Amino acid sequence: MFRALWKLIKRIFTLCFICVVLVGMVQLSVLGVGKLHLKSDAAKLDHAECIIVLGAGLNWDGTPGAYLRERLDTALDLYWNGYADKLLLSGDNGQQYYNEVASMKNYVLEAGVPEEDVFLDHAGFSTYDSMYRAKAIFEVEKAIVVTQEFHEYRALFIGNVLGIEVEGLSAAPVQSADTRSLVIREFLAREKDFFKAILKVDPTYLGEPFPISGDGRLTWD
Repeated sequence: MFRALWKLIKRIFTLCFICVVLVGMVQLSVLGVGKLHLKSDAAKLDHAECIIVLGAGLNWDGTPGAYLRERLDTALDLYWNGYADKLLLSGDNGQQYYNEVASMKNYVLEAGVPEEDVFLDHAGFSTYDSMYRAKAIFEVEKAIVVTQEFHEYRALFIGNVLGIEVEGLSAAPVQSADTRSLVIREFLAREKDFFKAILKVDPTYLGEPFPISGDGRLTWD
């Protein structure tokens, strides 16, 4: 009886150890690849087809929240300094009264970006969906990804695995009272998106192509 119980304990311990090793390997892979493509300053970036801005939350009045505003400001700075010719704004437009991409579009248009240079991805429901659709729908081959640093590693990993020549420049961090929850969510998301990227799982929605070389206004509806 004791020997059988001991064998069971050993098997459980071995299984737990293997799981911990696999989880650690996934985290290190995502962080390692992401760090290779994340640049410390704009001067180290190559010219790209577009700047991909990943969506974040909105304020109660529909304007970009703190995270998103920092991302948009960083993207605008890169755009005006000639690092890319187009902006690809990707976010959640899955509800009637919640439209990240419309808010993002208004923000950059108010900053003076020509309408034809603004592409909208209304089905960027997740980081994985945004990066997959950048390649599949918008036919992006080379891009600069803008988000906060904690998020950059995963986005750059996904883009690289899916065949986009990606570089990243981090937007300014935002102080949050919910840092622990943010870290946990990102840890779990790396595990999930690692396998989705490797397996090239289809995103929530695909659709007809809108090449990034064309007119962004065609993507507004």
